[in-house]
Amino acid sequence: MSSRKPAGEDRESWIERQIREAQERGDFDNLPGAGKPLPDLDRRSDELWWVRKKLKEENFSYLPPTLQVRKDLEEARQHIARARSEQDVRQIVADINQRIRDVNRTALNGPPSTVMPLDEEATVGEWRNPRASEDE
Repeated sequence: MSSRKPAGEDRESWIERQIREAQERGDFDNLPGAGKPLPDLDRRSDELWWVRKKLKEENFSYLPPTLQVRKDLEEARQHIARARSEQDVRQIVADINQRIRDVNRTALNGPPSTVMPLDEEATVGEWRNPRASEDE
């Protein structure tokens, strides 16, 4: 970076000189994306484009709590299906039910929650049924 614009020098000519000198030094050589079209140039204007780009680069996702708990419930059901003991099933149900109750009680943003806690005894019974058939 060069010093400040000298007094009395035309701003445009000073800027042009700075660019020319940087080109001569090779400061613009081999930059990432050189010779490639600008990405998303034809997309409509979005004030938060840079946030979306950063989230995508960092592989970060965010769901409002009411949607996240639905995803967590589906994952809990998968863990229940693979659980090895009734105690594990009961622990998974207790954990997801606590999260569901917390979201239903406190969530202020996102769509409304329509998820209800699991019935522990019914869930344990459903978990036992396929195992009872296997034992016969």
